This record gives sequence, structure tokens and C-alpha cells, in this order.
Amino acid sequence: MRARRDTGPAEMASSFFCRTAPVTQPSPPPRTKGSTVERVLEIIEVVAESPRPPTPADIAFQLDIPKPTVHRLLQQLEAEGHVQLNMRGQVVPGERMATIARGVLYATRHKALRQSILRRLAAEVDETCGISLADGVEMVYYDRVQSNWPLQIHLPTGSHSPVWCTASGKLYLSTLPAAQRRRIIHNLPLQRMTHRTITDPAALEAAVQSIAKTELGIDDEEFIAGMVAVSVPIKDAQGRSYAFLYAHAPTLRKNIDDLRACEPALRRAAGDLAQLIESPDNDI
Repeated sequence: MRARRDTGPAEMASSFFCRTAPVTQPSPPPRTKGSTVERVLEIIEVVAESPRPPTPADIAFQLDIPKPTVHRLLQQLEAEGHVQLNMRGQVVPGERMATIARGVLYATRHKALRQSILRRLAAEVDETCGISLADGVEMVYYDRVQSNWPLQIHLPTGSHSPVWCTASGKLYLSTLPAAQRRRIIHNLPLQRMTHRTITDPAALEAAVQSIAKTELGIDDEEFIAGMVAVSVPIKDAQGRSYAFLYAHAPTLRKNIDDLRACEPALRRAAGDLAQLIESPDNDI
């Protein structure tokens, strides 16, 4: 019989560590340093897609870019008008970024299909229809198709309207975070445009909350006396409203309930417009 060999302390310790030492995982490869152009585009993408305005530190962390580099690039972008800092030091899109976004959204290659959708909708509801975008505390009319009626309301492409008394404007307000919306409404001038314009901040907030539940903007002669309008959102693949589809009519032809009845047609057209923007080949 073989005698049992006594194991010394050193051998026991060596055996223990050999059995229990974890396997070391290889470290992930370091982030490849991109060009300045690539970094600028990544910063613009973060600013454009963030659900809330990021700080420079947020951008540096998310993109794994040194903070001094982020601050330097942001200063250049701010000087050129592509981004700006709000009062909290957060980065928000500047006027040039908004202009580029609108240009891409309404590029010539989209025009034929977009106009065909609007023309079909205008024929279906038998009134003028169009698309508006938010620009600060105003809405901008970026495309429209007029009805064939001799009596028309003149709101040409490129004209601006206030957010607090238009169908698209109130619908846009309803998409904002509640705290941000309340601050905006509190600071708006709420100028009376007609005898039906809502000029009390609390009443406007209540109206906007109601619109948020239905996602149907309503203008019952609040912007122009003798005109009613409704609006629905055009959403991207993430469900964010980036534009608004509206229809308006003189009260001599339709009242607000008549336009409410056009909601299904408006939502179908909004879905078609959303597909147009999301489709890389414009094949809808």
C-alpha cells in the first residue's frame, strides 16, 4: 500500500488558486478614433435623436469622446448656427440644423408622391389640406393643396402661425413633456386673434391635455374668424410626431364637426406620408 503523501501549505494554496481563479476575458477593443467629420455627425445625431436635450458631458459619455474635444466641436457647431445651448447648458438644435432637417424632409425627390397624397386627401375631404412643422412657438406651413372651391383662405406655403390658437400648433404642444409645455404656455403672449381665442393659460393647458388624449388638434375659429381646422400627427418609426397634417375650411361650407368627421381620411394620409419619409427608396 502506498503511503499518503502529505501536502504542504504552499502546494495546497497553489492547488486552490488553480481551481478557483476566474478566466480572464479579453478586454473589448478600444473605440476607433474617427475623423472630425464623423465625430461632428455623431454629435448632430445625438442632439437630433435624444428624447431630452443632452449636456456636453452626456454627449462625451455616449460617444466615448474626450470632453475637451466635445466642447471644441460644440463651440464650432454653435458658431455656425447648427446647435445652441439652452439656459440649462443643454445642447439643442440650432436654426441651421432645423433648416437642413426640413430640407431633407421636403426634398424634391419626395415632392411628387407627397403632392399626390395631399391631392387625394384634398379631393376626399373637399377642402384645403397641408403639412406644417413646429418652429419655436410658431407653426410653419411647408406644403399644401387647395380645394377647388372659389372661396379660399389664403395661408400660403412658408407662412407662420401661432401655436396657441391653431389646430397643428395645439397638437404640437400636446406632444411636449408636461412640465416643458406648462412653462411654454405660461410664457406665451396668448394674443387674442378672434373672439374664440383661448387667452387663459390654465384653459389652454386643459384644452391641450384633451387634445393629447385624442391626438386630434382642433381650431374652432380661434385663429381666423370664419375658419375651422383639424390636424393629426405624422409620426416616425419610433412614434415621435415630426410634422402635422391639417385640413381647414370656411365656416360657410363646414363647421368643426364636419371636419372632425374627416379624421379617418386624415389619419390614412398621415400614415402614407410617414411611410414616404421612412422609405429609403420612396417606394410606397
